[in-house]
Amino acid sequence: MTPKQRMITALERGIPDRVPTFELEFQLAPELIGKDFCVDRDFEGLTGKALDDKILENAKVLVEAYTLLEHDAICIQLKPELVARTVEAIHRIAGDTFLLMAHGDGTFAIPDGDGMYELSYRMVDEPESVKAQAARMCDEAVARNDWLLREGLDGFILCSDYCFNQGPFLSPQMFAEFIQPYLARIIAAIRERGGYAIKHTDGNIMPILDQLVAANPHALHSLDPMAGVDIRKVKELVGDKVALCGNVHCAAMQTGTEQDVVDSATYCMTWGKPGGGYVFATSNIPFRGLPLERYELALSVWRRMRDY
Repeated sequence: MTPKQRMITALERGIPDRVPTFELEFQLAPELIGKDFCVDRDFEGLTGKALDDKILENAKVLVEAYTLLEHDAICIQLKPELVARTVEAIHRIAGDTFLLMAHGDGTFAIPDGDGMYELSYRMVDEPESVKAQAARMCDEAVARNDWLLREGLDGFILCSDYCFNQGPFLSPQMFAEFIQPYLARIIAAIRERGGYAIKHTDGNIMPILDQLVAANPHALHSLDPMAGVDIRKVKELVGDKVALCGNVHCAAMQTGTEQDVVDSATYCMTWGKPGGGYVFATSNIPFRGLPLERYELALSVWRRMRDY
């Protein structure tokens, strides 16, 4: 299988030739290949050939890093117009090898600081205004995602975070009122256009697991073990309805022993792999400051156990 075929098979809950892997974001490219991926500001002020050259240069770095890592999907971390140009450049370099994804959410996430108070008050005092805002955000996401799919993108990571380690920032009842219907609409639109949707959220998703699954994403991402989410339990509960991505313990990778990393990766492969529908990944991202060798240690477990 090609990486893209392998990833799609897993997202559709099938059994590929081996367990695919990817990361929502990979921040260790400088340690891996001595070069980093571009961010939006790196393209500011560039036009014409200079912009074309920069996009192509960045696409080459993306393909080099993710080929070396043996990832099956690439999530492009740029604003939409640059995502579209990068998709074209990656196709020019590597053909249709990878499943290409970008951010595509448009639902309320955990607010920052005082925003939590403001949103909480508004949900009680003016719920219809909040729902109108949610609908506008949803419509904007659907339109943006539709355009990117027409430009050749394959799918989206929906990255609004809903949960703390203790549970969702809204009660399940409020989540059902202010978030879930709009998430379901965004995912339905992606599916209608032949795209793939992976819903990401950190934290303890268990109180809203049924609602996330009912929104009909192809996969759930993070499955945060630091919040007590157990891939074995989630697979038992909903593995026949949705694919699963992640659950390798990021804190163990940063501060645990090497055996802790091996144990976490082994647990994920042991319980995520059977029957297909699993994508190996960390429970967040390989973040800047994480020793590259710790991520490579987790990948070594994946390589040892990945074949079906």
